[in-house]
Amino acid sequence: MIEEPSSVLTVLTVLTVLGVLGTGLVAGVFCAFSTFVMRGLASLPPARGVAAMQSVNVAAVRAPFMLVFLGSALLCAAIAVVTSVRWPDEGAVRLLVGSALYLFGGFGVTVAANVPRNDVLAGLAPDTAEASAYWTAYVREWTLWNHVRTVASAGAALSYVLALA
Repeated sequence: MIEEPSSVLTVLTVLTVLGVLGTGLVAGVFCAFSTFVMRGLASLPPARGVAAMQSVNVAAVRAPFMLVFLGSALLCAAIAVVTSVRWPDEGAVRLLVGSALYLFGGFGVTVAANVPRNDVLAGLAPDTAEASAYWTAYVREWTLWNHVRTVASAGAALSYVLALA
């Protein structure tokens, strides 16, 4: 448990609770894609799957999801900074592990692995042979990296909960 009476620790506790909520929400979104959304899209004819995923990718970069996704990254960075500066007696390692899991495994993997695939998909006309050929690899690779994001984001939430316990 993060214990020690101070305004910094109170701020750290609030940040950590918000971090649990944010990383947990993002983990849930990623989990939905890993467990049934991508499977459903993959079962469609390639042109329809490509078109549907292109629509999903456009919708994902709007305020509701981006606020949670980017806000969680900012929270995780703030938690890491405050923890590094203050180094509370209890929970410091768990806080840093949680921050690293989300920043590298959730946010970083998104930027390095999923978004580049989305960008390629966005440039393809859904009803072309090129899109159809890319779709099979896209679903397999995108979903694999999404599994990593899911586990990392859930692990971040768990690390933060354990730091609060």
